[in-house]
Amino acid sequence: MSIVTNLGFPRIGAKRELKRALEAYWRGESGAEQLQAVARELRHRHWQLQKAAGADIVPCNDFSLYDHVLDTAFWLDAIPDAYRKLADRDPLAGYFALARGAQKDGIDLRALEMTKWFDTNYHYLVPELHARQSFRLRGDKPVVEFLEAKALGYDARPVLLGPVSFLLLSKATDGSDRLALLDRLLPVYAELLAKLKAAGADWAQIDEPCLVLDQDNDDHAAYRKAYDALAGADRPKLLLTTYFGALGDNLALVASLPVDGLHVDLVRAPEQLEAVLDALQPAQVLSLGLVDGRNVWRTDLDRALALAQFARARIGSERLQTAPSCWLLHVPIDVTLETALPPDLHAWLAFARQKVEELRVLADALNGLVSTRSTLEVARDRLDTRRRSKKVHRPEVAARLAGLDAAATKRTSAYEQRRDTQQLRLGLPPFPTTTIGSFPQTHEVREARARNKSGRLSDADYDRFIAVETEKCVRFQEQIGIDVLVHGEFERNDMVEYFGEQLDGFAFTRLGWVQSYGSRCVKPPIIFGDVQRPAPMTVRWSQYAQSLTDRPMKGMLTGPVTVLQWSFVRDDQPRAATCRQIALALRDEVRDLEAAGIGVIQIDEPALREGLPLRRADWRTYLDWAVECFRISAAGVADGTQIHTHMCYSEFNDIIDSVAAMDADVISIETSRSRMELLDAFVKFRYPSGIGPGVYDIHSPRVPDVAEMVGLLEKAREVLQSEQIWVNPDCGLKTRGWPETQAALVAMVSAARAMRSWNRRDAAFPPCS
Repeated sequence: MSIVTNLGFPRIGAKRELKRALEAYWRGESGAEQLQAVARELRHRHWQLQKAAGADIVPCNDFSLYDHVLDTAFWLDAIPDAYRKLADRDPLAGYFALARGAQKDGIDLRALEMTKWFDTNYHYLVPELHARQSFRLRGDKPVVEFLEAKALGYDARPVLLGPVSFLLLSKATDGSDRLALLDRLLPVYAELLAKLKAAGADWAQIDEPCLVLDQDNDDHAAYRKAYDALAGADRPKLLLTTYFGALGDNLALVASLPVDGLHVDLVRAPEQLEAVLDALQPAQVLSLGLVDGRNVWRTDLDRALALAQFARARIGSERLQTAPSCWLLHVPIDVTLETALPPDLHAWLAFARQKVEELRVLADALNGLVSTRSTLEVARDRLDTRRRSKKVHRPEVAARLAGLDAAATKRTSAYEQRRDTQQLRLGLPPFPTTTIGSFPQTHEVREARARNKSGRLSDADYDRFIAVETEKCVRFQEQIGIDVLVHGEFERNDMVEYFGEQLDGFAFTRLGWVQSYGSRCVKPPIIFGDVQRPAPMTVRWSQYAQSLTDRPMKGMLTGPVTVLQWSFVRDDQPRAATCRQIALALRDEVRDLEAAGIGVIQIDEPALREGLPLRRADWRTYLDWAVECFRISAAGVADGTQIHTHMCYSEFNDIIDSVAAMDADVISIETSRSRMELLDAFVKFRYPSGIGPGVYDIHSPRVPDVAEMVGLLEKAREVLQSEQIWVNPDCGLKTRGWPETQAALVAMVSAARAMRSWNRRDAAFPPCS
């Protein structure tokens, strides 16, 4: 009989229990024992939930206090030397120093670089390796959590990030070949697998998600070496797990590996099933990724069942497992908690718990249980209701989209002419300073928003509170000498949710939290229908902030690709069509901001790079419509209006031509964690516009000094022209506290002034010929 399995479960908790426990620990309000107790309770609760929903096998070691890639580096002892003394003395403190940095008691450690997990909105910590790297088994977290599940009576399958993907997702700080470390790494994996087998594990799930990427001959050789070596180890059976796309030209390699089972994603790539079945080795188990682990819509069970029945006809039920397409980390936990959603929309949704229930239905149908017939009929009715809903389809939006032409994507003049016009209007100094948008969302700000939302604070009183906070923010920026100000965004809950709440076609949850990184959680909007803007969204507070100062005030918007990427997007039309609808709504907002006297408008696109398809052959189509959508948003303004954009955790080398094609007047980018390495993209490509390479990392509480920021700006000046460079943090300041924000921004302004002074000196004394 086919069985129900799961690859990984959300860990933050339905009410963000882990977030609260982590932040209490970081503030010193609780100890390690209390933090670990909350973690243990969440693991137990989540195993019970999955079992009750119908899972035969639950995952273990998918839980993490911060990030599972960081966990892997830690148990492999791949800890950079600077952190080792702290990690040896206090493992938990060392672990969090790698994740967040540390700056106290004479310790000054920056956090590891952080980047997006494939094309999702989850961030992982990038392990740092070097040519002399050694590995050893440090601790026994995977074994402990397996034994924990086993003691509670669960049939659990340990989850491990595979050795080759671990190396490929890491960073060699000395430029050495990461795969050359494989021979040193494999004995540690073999040792761990032997310990899991001795503990009673029958199977281990070993994730190699890089197998859905373009892989070269060296990569293929590494997979063969790795799994040939592990085949001879004393180990449980291995389920080789891939997700986020098709195996494609890596399938022949995978078919040759000596593993006991294979998981494939049949949501992203249903077309690969027949080829996978043809390549499957005799007696190998096949795990079918039938339910979307990355989106919230109920599954078309008839379509999923047809795939499963096709596989069963080829290899029989005993070798089949039903599973989500990928880890369920990317969706909220339980839609039954969303009691305020409209009943029709509620019926269209499935969160993590419901997805396991759907897998149970599919497995029961495969196993011939008659009781599944009525469940399948209910599922068909829900899908049909969604297809026919007038809430989903708006003729006026379709008509406007059909009327788009090339003129909607073009500014009036070229950048060089716009730059001169903007400088006359704004009068900015060299190395102008600004921030990315948000300022600290303090407890008082969050509390006022919550009280207003619950009716305990009137709209008038709430508006007065926001006005006071905005003015304090403006005055602070004036006082320290920032050149282009922001209003602080105190009225905004989230950079996507705030806009979605004011657009038609969006819906919102109360507890639909998903993890972005560490304790940072977001509630992605649900785009269920055609998008349009009923009224201005940001003009009021931007205009108010501009009235408080003579300095330029930036209007702040989230770009169309980022709104798309950071939402749960409808799956009944191409993503490009939904993105163009969002772009048109934002175009209206940009024009209204300009009409209100806002001369600088930032349209953030931090998600542009993460939206890239995982295979290079598919990039051009995506980049063409993504850039088009940004330009639709931005191109309706006069030359004197300066358009900024912001991107973070983006490696630009491969897409720098598309970044330039966005035709923004200024781009700000995350560069401090990588020590300006991301500017390598600009060495050969002469980027035409202004660039703000972030000079400090806002995802860490660490405050760099002036000299460190100046050093980064000097690195930037090695590849950029002085007149191009803006000075700003890496990202928005929403998650930081006021004391560290004030200290960091004061240092940032001092660094910019130092650069101006040296720039004048250099101009006065040109180099000898």
